[in-house]
This record gives sequence, C-alpha cells and structure tokens, in this order.
Amino acid sequence: MVSRSSAQVMPPLRTSRLEGVEPAPSLVSCRLLLADDHTLLRQGVKALIETYGVSVVGEAADGREAVRMAEDTQPDVAVIDVMMPLLNGLDVVREIRRVSPGTKSLLLTMHTDDAFVLEALKVGVKGYLLKSQPVTDVVHAIRDVSKGSFYLSPGISQTVIQAFLAKSDIPSDPLTTREREVLQLVAQGMTTKKVAGMLGVSVKTAESHRHRIMDKLDLHDTASLVRYSIRRRLIEP
Repeated sequence: MVSRSSAQVMPPLRTSRLEGVEPAPSLVSCRLLLADDHTLLRQGVKALIETYGVSVVGEAADGREAVRMAEDTQPDVAVIDVMMPLLNGLDVVREIRRVSPGTKSLLLTMHTDDAFVLEALKVGVKGYLLKSQPVTDVVHAIRDVSKGSFYLSPGISQTVIQAFLAKSDIPSDPLTTREREVLQLVAQGMTTKKVAGMLGVSVKTAESHRHRIMDKLDLHDTASLVRYSIRRRLIEP
C-alpha cells in the first residue's frame, strides 16, 4: 500500500475513458511541440488540437530535431513518439528537460509493459498516451499535462503507478545519453564514419563510443547490438 506521504509526490493523475469521451474544453495559451516521424499522424493531431485553441509552435520528424526545436521555442508541452529516428523518445524527454526545463513531455506509444512505463515516468514523462486511444483523448491528455497533472492511459497497470509513487528502483541503464545515441544510429545501419558525421565528432571518437558500448553491454557484434536496441525500444524490429 502506498503511504500518504508517498502519494503526495505525484500531482493529480487522470485517465481518460475509452468510450463516451466528453468534448474536450479549449486549451488557452498552450504552446505545443509535435515530434513524430509520421507526417500524416502529425498533421492529423495538429488539425485536431488546433481546433481547441492549442498553438503548435514546432513539428519535428526525428529526435534530434525535436530537442533543437524545444530549445528554440520553449513550448509548454511536447508530444513525443517513442520510436523516433536518430534519438529515441525517452532520450528526447531527457534532453528536453535539460534545454527547456519548463516543457512538460507527453509520450505517444503502443507499449504497455510495466518496466517501460515505469522507466518513462522516471525519466520525467508527465503523460503516457497509447496510440490505440481515440484521437480526442490527445486533447484531454494535453489539457491535463499542461495544467500540472499526470496523465496515464487506462491500460496502464495500477501496479506501475504504485511502484512509481513508492519510488521503486528499476535497473539502471549502463549507457550514457551519447552512448545510447550512438547505439541507436549503429543499430539503424549507419557506418562509424556516418555516425561521426551525424554527431559532429571524429571517426576515432565515434569508434571509441562503439567499443565502450560493446564493453559495457558485453556484446561483440552488430547483430547483438541490434537485438539489444530492439529490446530497449531504441529501434523497431
């Protein structure tokens, strides 16, 4: 059971209903960043939320672009897809917290497994929205997150919520943010030279990152790195 003092750690938490969703109220003065590599999805979400008064100040097609836009525009809320090219959704959340501390992040995903949801909450996600929900639920989620509440989809286990409130430990990631970035690029099929150019570092530095990643994970070939990246939700299978 979660103690009273633990429960006070978390702001009010809302979950939306899958049926009979009531019309979303207007969101006044909410500036939003949309980050998803699927143009059609971005356009659909943008068209919906702008009818409720939300101002979309930026659209990003990959993780690194999302971080740059967040730093430039300082949005109130960022809606971020988990499977983003170049930089995965969780690392995008981490970086946005660094470059735009006032921005609240809302994660858009298909994943409901407890470990991943708990990791997302612990890196600073304020909302966790499943892609299987009605599109109007996006508006409800943005509204709640922009007001300082947490938003979790109905399919999220209550066990996860209690574990977060109790500050339960999850296995720490052995890699740094830069190493995860390199790992994702390698797993996506980029050569060391291309990784170096993408990150603006020397080929020798990129190669050193790759060797450290393999040493830390005790993996010895690219295929193993790809499998690890899939398990960690850095890339799609």
